[in-house]
Amino acid sequence: MAARVSVARVARQLAFSAGQRPAGFTNVCLRTQQRVLVPRRLFSGSGALQVKKYTEDHEWIEISEDGKTCTLGISTYAAKALGDVVYIELPEVDMDISAGDAIGAVESVKSASDILTPVSGTVKEVNSSLEEKPGKINKDPEGEAWIAKLEISGEPEGRMMTEEEYKEFTADA
Repeated sequence: MAARVSVARVARQLAFSAGQRPAGFTNVCLRTQQRVLVPRRLFSGSGALQVKKYTEDHEWIEISEDGKTCTLGISTYAAKALGDVVYIELPEVDMDISAGDAIGAVESVKSASDILTPVSGTVKEVNSSLEEKPGKINKDPEGEAWIAKLEISGEPEGRMMTEEEYKEFTADA
C-alpha cells in the first residue's frame, strides 16, 4: 500500500512540475483528506429498458421499451415444478405465431409441458444452445435459458403479472 501511495505521489509531483494535470485527475490532499473533484465524463448505456411480465401458464415475457420485440422463457417456478429437463422443442425462426399458440415444448423426467406465447408476431431468434444442453433451463430459466426472441405485432393477451403478483399467484398454487 505504501508503495502505491509513493508512486502516486511521484506521478503527481512530475505532473504538477510540468504545469499540467493528467486528464480526469482528482487532486487529493492526504493530510487533510480534503478532496477537490475535477469534472469527469460519465458513461451511460443506451440499451432499451426491459419490463418482465409473467403469465398464468408460467411463461415470462420481457418486452423492450419500444414495444416491438420481446424475449420469452419459462419461469423459475415452472422449471422447478418440471424437474430435470431432458429435451426441449424450440420454435422455427421466422415462424408466424398468434397469442395462445404452443410454439414448443419442454420435457422433463416428471412430465412434459407446452410453451405458450401470450403475444402475436414472428419468431426472430431461438436459443439453440438449449437443444444441446436442455438442463440449462433448470439452472437459469429467467436469464441465459430464454427460449425465443419475438417481434411483436400486437398487445399481450391474457393476464400479465408483475413479479410480485406472480409470486403471490404461485404461492396460492
